[in-house]
Amino acid sequence: MPVSDTPRTDSSRALTLAANAAFVPIGVVTVLLGPMLPALSSRWSLNYSQAGSLFTAQFLASTVGVAVSGALVSRWGFRFALNTGLLVMAAGVAGLSVGSHLWGMSCIAAYGAGLGLAVPAANLLVAEVNPSRRSAALNLLNFSWSVGAVACPFLVAAAARSNRVAILMMVVAGILLLVMLGIASMSSRVVEPVLTGSDNKPAKIDWSSPSLFVLAALFFLYVGTENSFGGWIASYAKSLGSMPLTRSVMMPSFFYSALLVGRWIAPLILRKVDEVKLARSGILVACVGMAGLLLSRATPGVVGSGIVAGLGLSAVYPITISLLSREFGPAASRVGSVMFTMANLGGASLPWLVGYASNRFGSLRIGLAGPLIAGIAIFALYFSNWKSTPAGQPGS
Repeated sequence: MPVSDTPRTDSSRALTLAANAAFVPIGVVTVLLGPMLPALSSRWSLNYSQAGSLFTAQFLASTVGVAVSGALVSRWGFRFALNTGLLVMAAGVAGLSVGSHLWGMSCIAAYGAGLGLAVPAANLLVAEVNPSRRSAALNLLNFSWSVGAVACPFLVAAAARSNRVAILMMVVAGILLLVMLGIASMSSRVVEPVLTGSDNKPAKIDWSSPSLFVLAALFFLYVGTENSFGGWIASYAKSLGSMPLTRSVMMPSFFYSALLVGRWIAPLILRKVDEVKLARSGILVACVGMAGLLLSRATPGVVGSGIVAGLGLSAVYPITISLLSREFGPAASRVGSVMFTMANLGGASLPWLVGYASNRFGSLRIGLAGPLIAGIAIFALYFSNWKSTPAGQPGS
């Protein structure tokens, strides 16, 4: 579904704003399972491996959503796919706080499918309507996501203390619906990127391109790494036995706060530094943070490691999406469905692998070596032969 026209500046701003508004509650939903995991594990009497399967349910369903998202965008546009995702997310979140293990897993799968519908549509929309500053615009979009991700653990902790988790879930679902209605009511003067019809030949994709395989690996490993670290850090803090449950569930906030700060300053850095160099430096810093977590024995170490890892990872994913658009041009939207599928497969498998290894060896610390190994692999992959774009030029 290649783009043949660029929307007017006013439309670009409106669509970018709409995507950013949606990404705040999407950030809450994406990371919701992490801070909820200790309580859900206790309620349903889950071991590490069974708890890890909840991530698998979320991201496998999200993979299905990604596949459907491409078809919805092609037929009805970016906003339709985004709104459909918001609606499905609202339904899944609303039902999460009650019911059995099987019901809860179904709700997690439902909001996972909604994420799969909405996240690729929003990312690709922002990339298409900001062709001269893709990395900066995508960093700001993911900054909005980070706002929700940072708030989520604090909201869950506050709701748990007052025994109002069910009310919190309904509030989040209501916000998702409000954003959906806002996007649906946008003026008809707001024009999306025009997609070529079936009578036009789609842009040719070189499926043997080395960049295709490298990007697929990066999407797989990055999303798996971020969700493994962010999803298990609360459980790891609880396993240390030095803090109560209501405090341990807030540990992901330090990680996601660092992601937020990093994505806020990344556009400024990208004016002076090539995006690939920034990604290499960032993932190296993240590996230091992930290694630090494995050595942590108390709260200060967990907090510090989460902050360092979050700062390091902050710009990597937006830059990876930017590279997708830069490497494949008009064909990026079609290739994007493959890449976001790989991302969700990474999110489905690596967090589960952390749980499986932790259960197998009786130590969550051993399981969390997985994200560190994946981070080292990402660092190596970023030394591929990318197209060169000077700092401050289109794509930055």
